[in-house]
Order: sequence, then structure tokens, then C-alpha cells
Amino acid sequence: MNIHALFCDGTGNYVFPPEPLPGQQVTLQFRTGAGDADSVCLLTGGREYEMEKRSTSGVFDYYAVSLELGEENLYYSFRVRAGEEVWYYNQFGATREKIEEYEFQIAPGFSTPDWAKGAVMYQIFVDRFCNGDPSNDVEDGEYIYIGEPVEHVKDWNEYPAAMDVRRFYGGDLKGVMEKLDYLQDLGVEVIYFNPLFVSPSNHKYDIQDYDYIDPHFGVIVEDGGEPLPVGVKENVYATKYQKRVTDRKNLEASNQLFIKLVEELHRRGMKVILDGVFNHCGSFNKWMDRERIYEGQEGYEKGAYVSADSPYRDFFEFFQSGDEHWPYNGNYDGWWGHDTLPKLNYEGSKELEDYILEIGRKWVSPPYNVDGWRLDVAADLGHSIEYNHEFWKKFRREVKKAKPDALILAEHYGDPKEWIAGDEWDSVMNYDAFMEPVTWFLTGMEKHSDEDREELHGNADSFVRSIFHHMSYMLTPSQQVAMNELSNHDHSRFLTRTNHMVGRIGSLGPEKAEEYVSLPVMREAVAIQMTWVGAPTIYYGDEAGLCGFTDPDSRRTYPWGKEDQELIDYHRELIRIHKNYEVFRTGSLQWLVKQDNVLAYGRFNDTDQFVVVINHSSELREVRVPVWVIGVPMKSSMRRVIYSYEEGYTMEFDEIHVIDGEIVVNMGSQSVLIAKNKEF
Repeated sequence: MNIHALFCDGTGNYVFPPEPLPGQQVTLQFRTGAGDADSVCLLTGGREYEMEKRSTSGVFDYYAVSLELGEENLYYSFRVRAGEEVWYYNQFGATREKIEEYEFQIAPGFSTPDWAKGAVMYQIFVDRFCNGDPSNDVEDGEYIYIGEPVEHVKDWNEYPAAMDVRRFYGGDLKGVMEKLDYLQDLGVEVIYFNPLFVSPSNHKYDIQDYDYIDPHFGVIVEDGGEPLPVGVKENVYATKYQKRVTDRKNLEASNQLFIKLVEELHRRGMKVILDGVFNHCGSFNKWMDRERIYEGQEGYEKGAYVSADSPYRDFFEFFQSGDEHWPYNGNYDGWWGHDTLPKLNYEGSKELEDYILEIGRKWVSPPYNVDGWRLDVAADLGHSIEYNHEFWKKFRREVKKAKPDALILAEHYGDPKEWIAGDEWDSVMNYDAFMEPVTWFLTGMEKHSDEDREELHGNADSFVRSIFHHMSYMLTPSQQVAMNELSNHDHSRFLTRTNHMVGRIGSLGPEKAEEYVSLPVMREAVAIQMTWVGAPTIYYGDEAGLCGFTDPDSRRTYPWGKEDQELIDYHRELIRIHKNYEVFRTGSLQWLVKQDNVLAYGRFNDTDQFVVVINHSSELREVRVPVWVIGVPMKSSMRRVIYSYEEGYTMEFDEIHVIDGEIVVNMGSQSVLIAKNKEF
């Protein structure tokens, strides 16, 4: 039996329909070599179903079986016999024994939005993207944040500081609007914004008011008051800040600007994802009001820090809860002990739960009409795992009721399968099944640049085992919308990881992040990103050659006027290839070659077959790739789509002959080849 011919996955090529409903009949297909198998059986729930050979195409036989789904998830694998030879097949491929851990899985009724499958996303950390309206900039000393006055950075190109959260460069939503032509020309389909709601930090993961866009990102129509006097450490005297972020005219105008931005994005055929920070809020939050921003403002209730009679008292867990500890009770639970990040006490307040569920509905509904949520530290929400799951089930129901095709993506490290079994999250930011394996293979570096492991650098076997192990935790519809990033706001820039320097901005200084970086390796990574299963997500500036160690150095400003234009062009071409072919959104993935520093895999469906070959070594390598495995005819030809090498890249035509089902390609050092079947 030719075990390389055995294949199945959860895509629409092998599951019909690919996202079936409870009670619906589903047909499962399995592929073997032509004439190879005596029998193929579907194994599920302790039962065996003999599969029928339905067709033969080229060198393959296709077996199928149909069954009716119930309400519960279906777990299944396959057994193939040829005489005395027996193989089992699961998500990890062909094995000698049945391995339940890697069974395929279908969740009846679970689907992810079609628009998000393989969508090209672009993450914007707003303060660092583009300053379109200087009148809304945070002013020097406008208020105190974590014990020191905030600062307006005058030089757009200045490096972030080691303590950077209180420094503002002035990026805003008007700046984003000014750059929409650029983003559309690049090929971006979805914008994911880091938090936009009223917050005192530049990252805004300490929400102050979930109902409004921060006027420093939006519009300040009513200004007034004064910055905090020099030497004063209490924000009760920060009258300018209070005016800007509590005046309803500023808040409503900022929401209106956001509505216009979303309308313009939708007019261009683009989508919008907001960052939902629901595990904790900020000490500035109007429900807590630790900073006494709202205490003297009309139209606001007393915060839980200010008054024992606050309607928000149960929104938080106070360790000293006797009335005598008010006013100004600072003994509350903070996320990871941070008093600037009060943890929200869902189990103690049905009103809080209802409020946040309403926030989830509000922003995906008219007039805002955003297209989904990215959920910050989603597994941490609540005080127990039982409540956590209960809440996310409710959140999914409410958001999907308001907007059925809304996307719900969670930030998560580790095994996510208990949250993506079909009734909570759609998918995750794909750290374990994309960012980390790609980073280790191409750089040998940990994603924060905190560690260098040479034994993983170029280790193809480790890469394949790791990436497929973690992919197996996700349902296929979840894999197809997973956010595949090389960099983001919490980790070092991928281009910086290519220099193999272990450290951070505080120990090495920002200049070191730009030294000895490798553009050929960066291009290898982007080629994988644009051809892998999931939604390729560009962190703003990565396409322009931006460098940086981990947070805060990874939050540098976009280098307008100083971009690496060739790298931008390379991204644009790969995005065009990705978008032109459905195979990169919903097609199958199969491994073809794994050698020291060399990888090759195929993306394929009934129409198109692509092969991606990576030579990560510093030497010329001849690579033999068995393209027959992905359905390329045994004697035919393929066409080079793009080739990246040490000095740059080319899209010039080149025909590659297929002989006995193989192509033989000479790969230069640190190169990538993407080739397509002849029907181009």
C-alpha cells in the first residue's frame, strides 16, 4: 500500500456539506492509491462503517460513506486494509495504531463566517499608525497615569521608551481613514483594531468606558479645563482630561466618526474587528473611578471606589467590604494583582453580565455594524472555569443573534479545544499552531526574543510535529479563520527575531533590534503566512520592514516615508496570489517534504494545486517534491508563481516539468518557491 496516497481532512473536499447541521446527513470521503485498498472503514463511537469506493481519478481511489448526524460532536478516524497490511488515518496522518487524540471532529451546527475564511487581516495599534488630527492629541501632563504625567511625543520617529504606556504619538481614526487607499491597494480585507474605547493608556487595555470611542482617537468638539498642575499627583484636578473624556458631545462625536469609518470600510468591501477587553477594566473606569474622574461630573453615578452605595459596587470584588472602608476603598481584586486593572466580578453581579453582553451586541449592531470581536485574555474571565464557559456560551448566542456572521476570535495560549468545540469561540489568535512553530523553525527564537534554541532552528521534523499537533485541537472551520500572525503588539517583531539577539529594549537598546536582520528569512515567513490554512494577519508596519523587540518596542510608529517599498510590493503580490485562489481559503493542506532546513507542502482542491517549497539553509539545495500527492498529473508541468531568494524576488515565468509525479527544483539559499499546476 502506498501510504503517501492516503488522505482525508475536514475541508469541503472530504466532508459534504463541510459545516453540517444537527440531524443532517453528511458524506465523508477518503482517498487511497488506485487499486491499493481491499477495504476502508470509518471508525466512530465504537462502531465501524464499511466505505464504498465511489470513483477513481488519476492515481487515486475515493471511498465514501454517509450518515446522519445527531446533536453531539462526531469524532472519527479511518482504517485501511490491503491483505495483511493495516493502517489507521487521523488528523496526524497514517499511523499503525488508532490514536483517539487525533480523531477528526465535526460539530453539528457550528460554522464560521465565510468572509473570514482565509481573510487577509491587518492589525492596527492606533496611537502608532497615523496622526490625522493633531487637535485630539494627548497633551503633556494632561493627567497622571501610573504615578507620572502623560507625555505627548513630538517626534513621530522617536523610539518607544522602556516605560512607554503613558507616552502618546497621536495616531487616531482620522489617520486610519487617510490611509485606507494604501490598505486597500495592499489587499487588506479586514482591519483588526487594538482597543478603541475610552482608556488612559496608549494600548487601551484598561477600559474606562465601553460605550464610547476615546475622543483622543476620535473627535474633541468641546475642549476646556487645564492639564494637571506640575507636581500634583491626583487626577481629580485633571480638568482638561475630565472634560475631554466625560463630555457627551465629545463621546457622541467620536462614536459618529467611528460609524463613518466603518461605513467607508464596508463601502470598500472591507470588514472591522474590535478588541473586547472583558476580563478586567481599568482603575479609571467609570464603574470604579479610582482616579475620581467622574466623581464631580453630571450624569454619572458614583463609582465603586468612591461610594459604598455605588450601583457598581458588585461589579468588583472588594476584600474589605464593610461600609466603613468607604469612601475611597482601594482594597479590590486586580487582574494578576494590578490595581490599575480591576478584575470584573461577573459571578457577583447579574447586572455586570447583562451590561457586557449588551456591549457585545451593541457594537455589531446598527449603527456601528462592526463585524466581530477579538477577545483579550478570554480564558481568564470570571472566577471559575465553569463560569467562564457559561459566559462565553451566552456571549456567542447574543452576538450571533445580533449579527449571525460576526466573528468571535479569542486570545489564547495553549490548548483551546474546550472553548472551540462549536458553542463558544469561533477560533483563536493562532500562537501555538502558527506563530510559534514558524518562528522556531525560521529563527530559532522565542516569540518575545527572550530565548534562542538552536536545536529548533531549521528543524523540519519538530516544526511539522508541533504545527500539526496544535492544529488538531481545532475544528476545520476554526482553522480556516484562525488569526495567523508573525508579530503583534505583545511580541517582538518577526524581522527582529531574524537577528538572533536575545533580549529586550531595556537591556539591548532599540537600535539593536534593527541590526543583522534578514529580509530573505522575512520573505520566507510571509510566503508561509500567505499560503497556510487560516487568516493571514499583518501587524501594521511588518510589511514596511518595521523592527522592534517585544512590548513596548514592537509598538513603534509606522515609518511613513521610510518604508521598505520592495517588502511592501512583495506582500502585495503574495496577498494577490492568496486572494485570487479559493484553495488558500478553504483548500486542503498536505505535507510533501521535510528535511533539515527544507520544507514543502501543497494546498489543493479539485481545481487548483499549489506547491510551496522553502530552503532555509545557507546553501543551494536540490529538492525533489512528490507533487502527485496533491493531484498534479504524473506527467505534466507546473508554473512558477513567485520565487524569493537572497537578493530579492521574481515573478518571471518559469515552467517546471513534472516527471513520474515529481518536480526537481534547485533552491537557492534562504529561498521560497510557489508553483501552480499548469492550468494557470
